[in-house]
Amino acid sequence: MRSASVCPSVLRIALVGSLATGKPVPKDADVLITLEDGVDLGPLASVGRRLKGKAGSINLGADIFLCRPDGRYFCRICGFRECHPRVACHARHCGGRDHLCDDLDILTLSSELILAPPLVLWPRLERRAVLPDDVEQLLVTPLAAEG
Repeated sequence: MRSASVCPSVLRIALVGSLATGKPVPKDADVLITLEDGVDLGPLASVGRRLKGKAGSINLGADIFLCRPDGRYFCRICGFRECHPRVACHARHCGGRDHLCDDLDILTLSSELILAPPLVLWPRLERRAVLPDDVEQLLVTPLAAEG
């Protein structure tokens, strides 16, 4: 979160998905980032690859979903360092814009989730759901202490 918050044009960072629910064994970390249009996704893609690497080291996954300030989901960060068409890529326009995976036929997020995510981490901590104890202890409490 700290690395993503200093990327250009990032307006908000939120936690969505199974980590923000009572699911006993979440399979991945889903981060929702609101950003201005037209931003270079390179720095954010680098942050996303580091998150995926850390999650992968404990056999979990991670996704960074991107939305616009008006609450519209538009893509997620591509998991590959270099964007170019791949057999396993399901993006509509693979390679059309660096680091963008617009696989909207497979995945999209609702406006309701985007506008009111369960946990906003940055720029101001906001809870909108009852969070699991481990998320409270390991993530929310330290962030709240930072002020």
